[in-house]
Amino acid sequence: MSRSRPWIAPDLAKEYTVIAADLRGYGDSSKPDGGPSHINYSKRAMALDQIEVMKHFGFDRFLVVGHDRGARVTHRLTLDHPKAVTKAAVLDIVPTHYLYNHVTREVATAYYHWFFLIRPAPFPETMINNSLETYIGRGTGLVETEFLHAFRNPATVHAMCEDYRAGASIDLEHDEADLKAGRKIACPLLVLWGAKGNVGRLFDPMGIWRERASDVRGRAMPSGHNIQLDAPAETVAELRAFLRG
Repeated sequence: MSRSRPWIAPDLAKEYTVIAADLRGYGDSSKPDGGPSHINYSKRAMALDQIEVMKHFGFDRFLVVGHDRGARVTHRLTLDHPKAVTKAAVLDIVPTHYLYNHVTREVATAYYHWFFLIRPAPFPETMINNSLETYIGRGTGLVETEFLHAFRNPATVHAMCEDYRAGASIDLEHDEADLKAGRKIACPLLVLWGAKGNVGRLFDPMGIWRERASDVRGRAMPSGHNIQLDAPAETVAELRAFLRG
């Protein structure tokens, strides 16, 4: 990636107040102990973080756009705080509960890291810290540089693992409770996924999300997993059309 690549946040900031918060444990955010059953890295805890951040800035109701792990927090936000989220967009994911309950050889191959990162500490942390650039990747672009900066802190690596461990434990309990209760996303939901990525190749994103939300629209994008980096102009166009509507 070059430093000249367009970014979507500045474009959206021309029309909206954009608050781009690190998820708990990532970037330079705080990195608490995982707690029992990794509860401190549950998407429920991370969603509440975002509620508190938005209240700090004076917003009781807001739009949410999340990619990857942020999209999983977005999903939980819509369920736990339906009065706060007016519209939500999830980029390049299917629900965590669905993925874990539909594992095939192809899914396990594509999402191998999900099963590696949930191993008990300190196994994955040790492996990653001993060969960080092998796991994170090398590069001189701004994104790659920031990733390496963040993950050179062993506490960030541990927090990432705790996030995934929560996804395979306490988050599934919360998801199962929602499914049993028939709880769905009430606000309008936009689903975008990369045509060159794993989500569209392995799953039926629209079919899956229509089982989880009442009002869903979406499409494949001309990109891989990082939609907002690979196809920023197209991503901004889709988000603007959805958020304005």
